[in-house]
Amino acid sequence: MTELRADARAAARRQALWLFGLALSLRLLVALWAASRFPPADDGVFYHAVARRLAHGDGYTWQWPDGAVTYAAHYPVGYPALLSLAYAVAGSRPLCAMLVNALMGALLVVGVHTCALRVTSLGRARLAALAVALHPTLILYTAALMTEAVAASSVMLLFSGALLVRAKRGGWGFRLPLGVGGGLLVLIRPQLLPLVPVLGAVAVSVPAELGRGRELLARLRGAAEVLLLALLCCAPWTLRNCAKMDGCVFVSANGGWNLLIGTLREGQGSFVPIAGSTVPPECRSVFGEVAKDRCFGRAGLRRVRAEPAAWLALAPRKLGQLFDHSAVASSYLQTSNGRIVTDRVKLALAIAETVWSRLLLLGAGVGLFLASRGWWGRGFALGAVLFTLSPWGYLAELAVLGALLAGCPQPGRRPLFFFATTLLGLCVVTHIVFFGAARYALVWTPWLPLLMVGRRSDDPDLRLPFESLTAVHAAEDNFRSSTGAPGCR
Repeated sequence: MTELRADARAAARRQALWLFGLALSLRLLVALWAASRFPPADDGVFYHAVARRLAHGDGYTWQWPDGAVTYAAHYPVGYPALLSLAYAVAGSRPLCAMLVNALMGALLVVGVHTCALRVTSLGRARLAALAVALHPTLILYTAALMTEAVAASSVMLLFSGALLVRAKRGGWGFRLPLGVGGGLLVLIRPQLLPLVPVLGAVAVSVPAELGRGRELLARLRGAAEVLLLALLCCAPWTLRNCAKMDGCVFVSANGGWNLLIGTLREGQGSFVPIAGSTVPPECRSVFGEVAKDRCFGRAGLRRVRAEPAAWLALAPRKLGQLFDHSAVASSYLQTSNGRIVTDRVKLALAIAETVWSRLLLLGAGVGLFLASRGWWGRGFALGAVLFTLSPWGYLAELAVLGALLAGCPQPGRRPLFFFATTLLGLCVVTHIVFFGAARYALVWTPWLPLLMVGRRSDDPDLRLPFESLTAVHAAEDNFRSSTGAPGCR
C-alpha cells in the first residue's frame, strides 16, 4: 500500500507538471505574439501606468496631463503592485505584465488539478485541468493587463492551500499563509473579502468524534484567525489611504461609483460612464477621490431607496451581462487593437469563448445531476442543463447554485462543494448590487470543470490513494450531495 501510494502520488506530480508546462507554453506564445501588437486597454491603461510609477519609486500616484501628480486609490493596489515587481526587474513593458499573467494562468491549471484530485480520479482530474488549460478566454486573456484572471488564479490556489492545511491537520501556524494570501487577494479584488474566512473554516481539521458544537467553534476560530490576519495585511494600505487621500478608504475608492452605476437604467445592467446628466447634482462640485466616491455612493443608495422595485428589476439584466456570454478576451483585444481584431475576428473569437464556456456549464450541470442523490438537487441540475442550451446563461448558473445549495454544503463535509457555493453566491449577490460584465465571471469559470468531474463517494475509483488526505478526510471531502434540501442535517 505504501508503494502504491507513492506511485500514485508520483503519477499525480508528473501529470501536474506536464499540465503546467502545456498551459504555460500556450500562454507564453500569446504573450510573445501580443506584446508588440496589443497595448494596454480599458482599466489596463491605469494598471500599467501605476505599475510603472511604483517600479520607478513614485508610489501609487497618478500624473495628470497638466503635469500635476496626485495620490490615487480609485482602483485596488494589488495587481499593479504585482506588476511593478516584474517591471522593476525586467523593465516597464507590457510583455513583462503578460508574462506575469502567463505564470498565474499556468498556476491556475495546477490549482484546478490539485483540487480535482480531492474529489475524483487521476484521469478526471486531468480532464478538469485540461478544460482550463485550453480555455480560449483564459489563454487569450493573457494579453490583458486586467485583474480578473489573476484573481481567479489566486482564489483557486488559496483554496488548494486550504485543503493542504486541512490534510496535514495543521494548527493556527499552518493557516498563517492563508491569511497572508487572503490579504493579497483582497488587495487585488476587495469584493472577494467574504471568501477569506471561508478559507479559514475549510482549513481546520476536526476529528470525526468531535461534537458539532465544538466543530463549529473550531471552524469559527479558524475563519476568524485567517480573516484577522488578512485584514492586518491590508491595514498598512488602509492607513496610507487615510494619510494621503482626502478620507479613509479600506482598499479602493470605487464602491460608490459601482453602486450608482448599478442603478442607472441607461447601462442595461452593465457599465455606463457617470458623466453629463448621470452625475448627481450634489456631486458635480466634489473633486476629492474619496469624497466623490462617497457622494456617488450616497446618491446610488438614495436611488435604491426611492425606487427599490426598479433597481431589483435590473437584476436579470445584470446577471445576463455577467453570465449570458463569454466574449471577454475578444472584447479586450478589439479595444486594444481594432485593426487586428476586426468585427469579424471578434465575432469568431467570441463564439469560441462562449461555446467553450457553455460546454463547461453543460458538463457542470450533468456532473451535478449524476452526483446528486435528492430530487431537489437533480431538478436544479437538470434545469442547469436545459438553460445552458438557451440564450439565458444566467438562469443556468442560478440553477447550478440551486443544485449546490440542495446538497447542504458544509465546510466539514464536501468543502469544495461548500466553497463553490460561497463563490458563486458571492458573484451573484455582488453583481446584483452593482452591475454585470462577462469578465467578472472569470473568477467562477475554473470551478465549472470541478463540478463536472465530481463523483460519488461509493465509486471504487475514489478509493485509490491519490489524495494526501487520510481515509476519513477523503470520505469527508468527497464531492456528492446528500438527500436534498428537506433532509439537510
